[in-house]
Amino acid sequence: MPFCMPRHLNKDSARRDDVKRPLHSPCLFHISCNMEKINALTCLSALAHDLRLDVFRLLIQAGPDGLAAGDIAKQAGIRANTLSNNLNILAAAGLVRSTREGRSIRYFAQMNAMRDLMSYLLQDCCGGQAELCRPLLDQIACEC
Repeated sequence: MPFCMPRHLNKDSARRDDVKRPLHSPCLFHISCNMEKINALTCLSALAHDLRLDVFRLLIQAGPDGLAAGDIAKQAGIRANTLSNNLNILAAAGLVRSTREGRSIRYFAQMNAMRDLMSYLLQDCCGGQAELCRPLLDQIACEC
């Protein structure tokens, strides 16, 4: 089985023991190392909190325009420091990205990450019988 290594390291500069990552950091490994499960668990863990799930859904509803941090806090009814911590967890999982706009920070849902998560969860669904999956796929398909 190949040794999985972070992208920023090469095989000469790292050993398995040298690679230390915080538990909340996103997986930085090559897909060829079969780390999809870790990515899925990181995303699911980030979403497994009622506030973070609500915030992520708000960002999905906002679409490509995203939402300013203050607007998210108002809509979710939470304090800014609580929101900041939860947005950092979502960002560490790769589910949201941010951009600074003057004194404000605007957050956006990373739809590619959600698509990857859904793809991983539905991989090989229904035993290869596509007709059984069609109702589910029709239900989650974006109509925008």
